[in-house]
Amino acid sequence: MTASTPSHAPACAIVTGHTRGLGAALADLLLARGIRVLGLGRGTNPALAARHGEALVQAVVDLADPAALERWLATDALRSFTGEARCVLLFNNAGTVDPIAPCGAQDAGAIARAVTLNVAAPLMLANAIAAPGAAANPEAERRIVHVSSGAARNAYSGWSIYCATKAALDHHARAVALDAPHGVRICSVAPGVVDTGMQATIRATGIEQFPLRERFEQLKQNGQLATPETAALQLIDYALSDAFGSTPTADVRELVKT
Repeated sequence: MTASTPSHAPACAIVTGHTRGLGAALADLLLARGIRVLGLGRGTNPALAARHGEALVQAVVDLADPAALERWLATDALRSFTGEARCVLLFNNAGTVDPIAPCGAQDAGAIARAVTLNVAAPLMLANAIAAPGAAANPEAERRIVHVSSGAARNAYSGWSIYCATKAALDHHARAVALDAPHGVRICSVAPGVVDTGMQATIRATGIEQFPLRERFEQLKQNGQLATPETAALQLIDYALSDAFGSTPTADVRELVKT
């Protein structure tokens, strides 16, 4: 896999959940490469703004509120941000692992929030990016990266909602690849097990809700969790590579570097 900024740079990127964890690392590394970033989330990232100035644009949008996202998409903010960029990247990173519990013991509101944040928001943003005229430059290539998970491809007790929502992103990417919208590449990419706040949530969950908790505790204790920076670098390198979009689903741990 050869990673480089596409020949049709300059590029810009939209990153959801850019205030912490993997999203913050994605935004930081993209900005360090000279790629402008639009961060979408419930809050802002002052540290990133202080380091990167006007190259970082931030929009406060609750992605778990479909009406709020719909209102934001109805504005000219997305098209205005893209400017004359010849490559527009979308990293659908924001997500939640809650509710963690067996079916029958899950909070209904938490289910609705997870499905909206993990599925509806990424699909709404992907649709907006893929639409003709979404970018100010009519020749701009659009690359959509769904941040997936091993849970999309393997079932885990206590994670029925998380597994289902991540699997939805994988299947969405497969179907969009069949649609083959002009100028659009898409891939749902699993970044490996990353040391983020989500992992802390998992380790704080009771065994009765998540029987595999001990496995994730051991990964932390043995130093086997990828750092957000390492995972972000792999995702960005792949998103910018010529290979991106050649398959609708991928796992960074299985990508062959050339």
